[in-house]
Amino acid sequence: GRPGASTTPGNRRVGPSASTAGKELLIASVAIVGVKWLGAVALKFTPLKKLFKPNIQPVVTTSASPAAGHYSQAVKYGNTVYVSGLLPITPEGVKLTGKPFAEQVAQTLSNLKEVLAAAGTNTNRLISCRIYIKDIHKWGEFNKLYGEFLGQHKPARAVVPVHDLHYGLELEIEATASAR
Repeated sequence: GRPGASTTPGNRRVGPSASTAGKELLIASVAIVGVKWLGAVALKFTPLKKLFKPNIQPVVTTSASPAAGHYSQAVKYGNTVYVSGLLPITPEGVKLTGKPFAEQVAQTLSNLKEVLAAAGTNTNRLISCRIYIKDIHKWGEFNKLYGEFLGQHKPARAVVPVHDLHYGLELEIEATASAR
């Protein structure tokens, strides 16, 4: 074998090798090229950085509150969707400051539903939700509206009381969902 090489489960050879960059560690890819050379099967080598390059996809929709800063409404990584904090703001950008709590909850949950749809998933695939709420005494009202919105599905959840939220709004929701 090659000096410094070792064998992994499945008998793939791995070890140091020089690349055009000079000293990049290479590993054997799963695919076997299928070319025989002096009775040995040649392996195709792929740089580690290419194998582990993250495939993070931003999720954008005009059907939910727009991102107002340097962030995406959500990102999809593998089979998971990470939803940024969503506020009770309409898709047109109207902030529901001073509107009834139930109206703010409905808009925020609608935003969540639309962002998940843009990511190719839905509320039945929610894994967890974190809700920041300005008045913890409204937890009961929120819980009722949230339960009606989700039906039988019960993802993990945390309700976090906070002193203040952006624009004087009453709640913010962030979530994680399965994309499949």
